[in-house]
Amino acid sequence: MNINILHLGKGASEARGVAVIIDVFRAFTFEAYALAQGADKILAVYDMNTAEKLAHEIPNCYLAGERHGKILPGFDFGNSPSSIRGIDFTGKTIIHTTSNGTYGISQASKSDEIILGSLVNASATAAYIRGLNSDEVSLVCMGWEGRRTEEDELCAEYLKSLLEGRKMKDIHEKADALRYTEGKKFFDPTQQDVFPEEDFAMCVNVDAFHFAIHTEMKNGIAVSVKGKTYE
Repeated sequence: MNINILHLGKGASEARGVAVIIDVFRAFTFEAYALAQGADKILAVYDMNTAEKLAHEIPNCYLAGERHGKILPGFDFGNSPSSIRGIDFTGKTIIHTTSNGTYGISQASKSDEIILGSLVNASATAAYIRGLNSDEVSLVCMGWEGRRTEEDELCAEYLKSLLEGRKMKDIHEKADALRYTEGKKFFDPTQQDVFPEEDFAMCVNVDAFHFAIHTEMKNGIAVSVKGKTYE
């Protein structure tokens, strides 16, 4: 298995084989929690107007999205996993648009399969990929607004270690240490309306979920669903 770690939108456009689009803070952590709380599917689109149009066409749906971290006007949710804690999404569709993660999906057109990655379901994601017996895996770190970030790089390195059968032993310590780098915004009192402190713990809850997030393109829309459970 040839494993490549790629970066940002350019990396997504270069992804081949199985592409894991990684966004730890916070897009695909948000989606993991939403699917764990019963969401039927998540439609990931980068264009805000497309997201709003879909919301008018699809019954039983919620709009979730952000730009520069902030919830979009008129949307039900932003991109904060703590904002959906305890909500029962059973039977609901979530339409999701974000600055980085959903943009990565839109660029990964040359890959054979797209999976969404974060720390909260990394081991299950690796288990699913191993079962595919793919010759090539692209781990794409989406970063934040055009720059690389430590949390996505860590997730990629963790996934690579799992795929190579050498599980990173200090992953929990390294995940917690993100509070001193990119994660410090979650502890900034002036940014709590955008990056609440509760989000940090939810995003670095390594392997909290035992399912991968599968994505299939349908009529130009990425449809993400909860996959098989790996214990």
